[in-house]
Amino acid sequence: MLAYNPLTTGPSARLFPLLAALVALLACNYAQAADHRVVVYYQTTHYNGSATTPVSLLPLIADGDVAATHVLIGAVHIVDEADGWIRLNDFNPDNAIFDHVWSDAAALQAAGVTVMAMVGGAAAGSWSRLEQDFETYYAPLHDFVGAYNLQGLDLDVEQAMSLDGVVRLIDRLKADFGDGFVVTLAPVAAALTEGGGNLSGFSYFDLEAQRGSSIAFYNGQFYYGWGDASSAADYEDILDDGFPADKVVMGQLTSPDNGNGYVSLDAVQPVLRELAAKNPTFGGVAGWEYFNSLPGGAANPQQWAAWMRDAIASGTQVVAREISKTEKVRRAVRRDYRLFRREAKRFYRNYVA
Repeated sequence: MLAYNPLTTGPSARLFPLLAALVALLACNYAQAADHRVVVYYQTTHYNGSATTPVSLLPLIADGDVAATHVLIGAVHIVDEADGWIRLNDFNPDNAIFDHVWSDAAALQAAGVTVMAMVGGAAAGSWSRLEQDFETYYAPLHDFVGAYNLQGLDLDVEQAMSLDGVVRLIDRLKADFGDGFVVTLAPVAAALTEGGGNLSGFSYFDLEAQRGSSIAFYNGQFYYGWGDASSAADYEDILDDGFPADKVVMGQLTSPDNGNGYVSLDAVQPVLRELAAKNPTFGGVAGWEYFNSLPGGAANPQQWAAWMRDAIASGTQVVAREISKTEKVRRAVRRDYRLFRREAKRFYRNYVA
């Protein structure tokens, strides 16, 4: 039995399903987004923390030329009953401060954008609660998804979680919301390479082997030292280790103010062109985060999505060059090193630690 959740009652919960019903009727009024994903993370919902200055998502669809394919609202945290079960950043999702978030989300869905929520992130607690008492803490998450007509969840597991635990969550989401429900994960990029650093506690290789058919794609974090978006090398390492290009999204910072590892637009453009030229099924890009995205900054954050779409598109028009013998050797050497690193870690874990 699903536990009671205040998110499923009250005027907000009644309003947003009605807004969502407009999606199919209005979708034909907007241009289709690009084939390659352009994923926008949306966490800062108000400028300067002021409840009177909302950050609107509507500029993403204002002129009918929709560049963003997915918008991920975050960060969602699973908390105890005393705190309301579910928190969106610092408040419960039905707080009036988020009314514009949900109305904007419905408008984006009507424009053909897939709207999801990001669960977890740097704040601890969500994953340990699901591990300790899955049914109790899954119920409010289930109700939250339904109350706000979310089309998927991005699982950002940055604390240790068991493989069985994440598989159980994915299986339940698919069982409850259907095969069309979009499940993504947001590992650090290194976790998608053999023996690479990993914050999640489980192997993404094992997860892909067991539930790859249920996972739409991975929003790899190519920043904070976990990956580098200034060249194609780290992305290619992931492909060389077995993940298909269509499932690997290159996550990057949208502004140097958003963390360490920002790569300028001028520097990332040739990388995207190269990846799109070499890999017709290149998975796309993700940006952390929306409100101050360059080149437009806080005044025009929507410009980032259009810029990224166009940069990738320019690469698809380039005839992919043949990989040189030197590059093949370089990639083979890097892969041998990663395999050695994996085996060294396995030996230490099994025989030393």
